[in-house]
Amino acid sequence: MEKTISAADANRNFSQVLRDVREGDSYIVTSHGRPVARIVPKQASDEARRLARETLFARLEAQPVSNIGKWTRDELYERGGFHEDQ
Repeated sequence: MEKTISAADANRNFSQVLRDVREGDSYIVTSHGRPVARIVPKQASDEARRLARETLFARLEAQPVSNIGKWTRDELYERGGFHEDQ
């Protein structure tokens, strides 16, 4: 179960937050009402990271290769919007 907690409350009740996370709960930590962090059990975090990596690699492998030819260094900087005078 995912719960929302303010940063101040998370700080005051950190031991309880860790106990809850150990039991499988997750927390969204907010600061001034805005989400700034997520505290999740380590195993869930590792699994999510593994699944995200697998999804990314599958997508990259399925993408066709684009042959755009060779660019000069100047063309790369010009097309990227970077100019040395900036």
